[in-house]
Amino acid sequence: MAITGRGSYEIAGSVEQAIIEGDLPSGTALPSIRDLASELGVNPNTVASAYRLLRDRGLVETGGRRGTRVRARPASLPRDTEAAASPDTRDAGSGNPDPRLLPDLGAALAAVAARRSGRHPLYGDPPILPEMRDEARAILEADGVPCSALTLTSGALDGIDRVLRSSLRPGDTVALEDPGWPSEYDLAAGLGLKRVPMRMDDEGPLPDDLNAALRGGARAVIVTNRAQNPTGAAISAERAACLRALLADHPQVLTVEDDHGFAFVDLPFQRIGGATERWTLVRSVAKGYGPDLRLAMVTGDPVTVDRVRAQQQSGHGWVSQVLQEAFVELRRRAEVSAEQAGRSYGERRAGLIRELERHGLRGRGRSGVNVWVEVPDEARAVAGLLARRWSCTPGRRFRLDSPPGIRVTISALDTQDMATLAADIAAAVRPGGPAV
Repeated sequence: MAITGRGSYEIAGSVEQAIIEGDLPSGTALPSIRDLASELGVNPNTVASAYRLLRDRGLVETGGRRGTRVRARPASLPRDTEAAASPDTRDAGSGNPDPRLLPDLGAALAAVAARRSGRHPLYGDPPILPEMRDEARAILEADGVPCSALTLTSGALDGIDRVLRSSLRPGDTVALEDPGWPSEYDLAAGLGLKRVPMRMDDEGPLPDDLNAALRGGARAVIVTNRAQNPTGAAISAERAACLRALLADHPQVLTVEDDHGFAFVDLPFQRIGGATERWTLVRSVAKGYGPDLRLAMVTGDPVTVDRVRAQQQSGHGWVSQVLQEAFVELRRRAEVSAEQAGRSYGERRAGLIRELERHGLRGRGRSGVNVWVEVPDEARAVAGLLARRWSCTPGRRFRLDSPPGIRVTISALDTQDMATLAADIAAAVRPGGPAV
């Protein structure tokens, strides 16, 4: 398709429209700056500015000699889009928690409504309810996390977004887990940040990779403390101490901890933040209390938290007090403990990993609801499992430079399902055999 425009915004808009409409598929190489400038009759600096705008919007990426190309997953695409499966397909790919282990949100909301008795919070009220503040402080301080500065956001990604947006600039480098959470990849790309991968093992990011990222000028590091998506890694005490020691030599680096494993993982929280002057912990309640409870507690150094608060004041202002009251009510009811949920998920993960080993395959999953299985051909594995009435998630969405794999979610399954699932995974990935 022809790229048009005279100014940088017009050129960028022309390319963006072509990407959205599918005329420029993912991986398509854009013309060189000099060639497009000559074609449009504009200064090369104008084209360079247009490409920079597209990169900052997360639509293209620059790869040295490979030039500028449309990203494999442009940030403008909706999250969690996968091919639809047939109605009789078993869910081993959604990443959702097990509804059987979630508390009754309806009962909590009914209790909140009964207590309100016509009372309505109004504009100008404090953004955090006193009982919510007390509950958040007790939760965080129980894990040794100081809570002198606190705010609430609408889930983990909202909190991480606001932290990065208020602390970094386009072109800054951020170190990310690999494999890691696709939404963080998309967020970093959309903010125009340079992404540097850190390889993972069962205990978290590899220290050598963090060290290389820090020495290479990373301005921020994002780590997942527990239930890492997609590998199930959980940072151990030894790994946390090692990572903190590395971070201590770079006091100006921002550390962002994503503890979405709160309330459904039975492994203890291991803290990374605090080794640098700038740090924040985002603790989401969605996986333990229900994905529709869009609430995360955010603490950190006063400057970082205050910047997040300032962003909120210029936007929606506060997190719904209905959600705050509902969360406090759920905590008081304590219908399902993190230990109970952790044991249930752990039995299913261990069962699948054990069955995979019987077929010569290695599964990884130390915590949470997912098991990561390295495979030689993701497309073949996913297609073969779909043919056998299983849905799983291809690893390409979770990878920057790491080897191919598939993410298998165990929360919608029972322990007795694992032998059949492992056998079908083995059949789907077996080299030389038929996909179906």
